Amino acid sequence: MTIKPRYTLFKLTGLLCCTSLISLSSSISHAAGFALIEQGVSGLGNAYAGAAASAEDASTIFFNPAGMTLLDGQQVVAGLHIIKPSTKFTDNGSSAGGSNGGDAGNLGLIPNLYYVADIGNDMKFGLGIGVPFGLSTEYNDDWQGRYQAVKSSVEAININPSLAFKVNPQWSIGLGANIQYFKAELTSAVDFSSVCIGTLGAANCIGSGLVTPQTPATDGFADITGSSWGFGYNLGVLFSPSEATRIGLAYRSQVKQSLDGDADFTLPAGTTLPPLLAPAFADTGISGSIDLPSTLSLSLFHQFDDTWALLADITRTGWSSYQELRIEYDNGRPASVEENKWKDNNRYSIGVNFTPNQTWIYRAGIAYDETVVPSAELRSARIPGNDRTWLAVGLGYRISNNLAIDAGYAHLFVKDADIDRVGATGDLLRGSYESSVDILSAQIVWSL
Repeated sequence: MTIKPRYTLFKLTGLLCCTSLISLSSSISHAAGFALIEQGVSGLGNAYAGAAASAEDASTIFFNPAGMTLLDGQQVVAGLHIIKPSTKFTDNGSSAGGSNGGDAGNLGLIPNLYYVADIGNDMKFGLGIGVPFGLSTEYNDDWQGRYQAVKSSVEAININPSLAFKVNPQWSIGLGANIQYFKAELTSAVDFSSVCIGTLGAANCIGSGLVTPQTPATDGFADITGSSWGFGYNLGVLFSPSEATRIGLAYRSQVKQSLDGDADFTLPAGTTLPPLLAPAFADTGISGSIDLPSTLSLSLFHQFDDTWALLADITRTGWSSYQELRIEYDNGRPASVEENKWKDNNRYSIGVNFTPNQTWIYRAGIAYDETVVPSAELRSARIPGNDRTWLAVGLGYRISNNLAIDAGYAHLFVKDADIDRVGATGDLLRGSYESSVDILSAQIVWSL
């Protein structure tokens, strides 16, 4: 006899695992997909224009390690980004009843820490620690999309030792290793009544407490967690055709994450699963994999005079590596596969610096970041982003020869996003998202 509930669970837990493993620390992520570009504060004021060429401080370890050759002596940079996204859903014909979910955006804190030191003539060593990927969303438990998403949290913590070498006055090269810890958690509601009726028939579900004339639908809960370590590399070249102009080219590799974790299911109070259904919803271990994307950046920095500088950048991120996520089950169930079919995207930015004296620097920038989601049918409630436009300002203040502080603010205008997604159990989430993001950041720069 074929047990249909088993097949239903494969689809359901596959959806839960897939969306949880790619969802973190700051609600709508601030580059496309779930990348976090907030890896330095000085660059935020320019909307990260020219990030691979400016090399203002030790945060260049992330954006282009070759830029370390422009820094004198030792330097420590410690920064913090406070990120407040807003993510509000409006229903337009979803199949499940309930609320619109409230504001799914969660306040996030993203830290950065960098250290650069001389290790010989024209050579530098650097160490960077940051969070390059992440997302966190949380809806009300009773919202229309609860069977596709309630809470999602994902983050990648990256440790980035680096080396840089100055070949001659015009050329510098740099390289780094990326040691990355990735973790994820997801919760979703489970309509056990629909699962039971759809797989066993209503007559076989009456005694379980899942289906009675008084309770035609009963929700439970699913919690998926996973974590892993992955490894990658980054490379950079910096070319200075003149003292006033720098061109940077930087590449960060894919990082393959192979996750191990658990799937835990909670039944509604006072209910039991029929014997044919119980094995399909037993807690179990899971494993899965995801390729975090590569990036390629081309940046320009040009100093017009003592006070004005222009910065520009184009960055391409290889989100097409995220076509699917395959989940394996420790109890021998067949693997489940979730297709997302994301596409590569470009981010364009331009900015200016104004330096009236040796004490102050003022920054401004604008950026446009393309979405990676190809259609409303493939948009996820866990990552409901769309094209976004950045407006950013910042300033730097030199306290002494050895100490400086930077601050920056950016507002992200996110294009309204339609969703028309069918979940693993056939539920339809149809509506639109209105979103925005505010980022406030500060850092201290200590030159030794």
